[in-house]
Amino acid sequence: MRKSTLPLLLLVGLVFLMLMGVGSVYAQDDSPTDDEVNAVASQLYCPVCENIPLDVCPTQACEQWRATIREKLEIGWNDDQIKQYFVDQYGARVLATPPAEGLNWLVYILPPMAFLAGAVVLWRAVKTWRTDEPEGVIEALTSDDPYLARIEEELQRRERGEA
Repeated sequence: MRKSTLPLLLLVGLVFLMLMGVGSVYAQDDSPTDDEVNAVASQLYCPVCENIPLDVCPTQACEQWRATIREKLEIGWNDDQIKQYFVDQYGARVLATPPAEGLNWLVYILPPMAFLAGAVVLWRAVKTWRTDEPEGVIEALTSDDPYLARIEEELQRRERGEA
C-alpha cells in the first residue's frame, strides 16, 4: 500500500463510522424502553402472585400489565399516575411501598421505635454490667458468716505457703 492511499482509507473509515452512529439515532422511536417500563413495574407487585414484583413476574397477566404500563407511558402518564391507576383497579396491595395512611403508618413508626427501645435496654444492661463489684459480693464480704471467715483464712494461709 502506498502512503498516499492511507489518508483516503482513514477518511472513508471515519465517514463509515459516523454514518453508523446516525443510523442508530434514526432507528429509535418515541416508545418507552424496557428499562422505563421496569422502573415503574418494580414499584408494583403482581396482584395475582404473592410477593412478586411486577417487573420480574413471569405470568401472562403481568406481561399484560407491563404492556399497559408501556401504553400509559406512551401517552405521557407519569409514574404516580400509573401507580394510581393500578391502585384504583386492584387496591393498595399492589404498591411496593404502602402509603403512610391508616394502619400502614405503623410500618414506618414501629421499626424505629423498636430500635430505640432495644438501644435503651442494651445501654441499661451494659451500664449494670460495668459496675465494679456486684451488691451480693459486697454484702457477703461484710457479713459475719463463720464459713466465709474460715475460707478467707485458708486462702491467706495458702498465699503464705502454709499447707
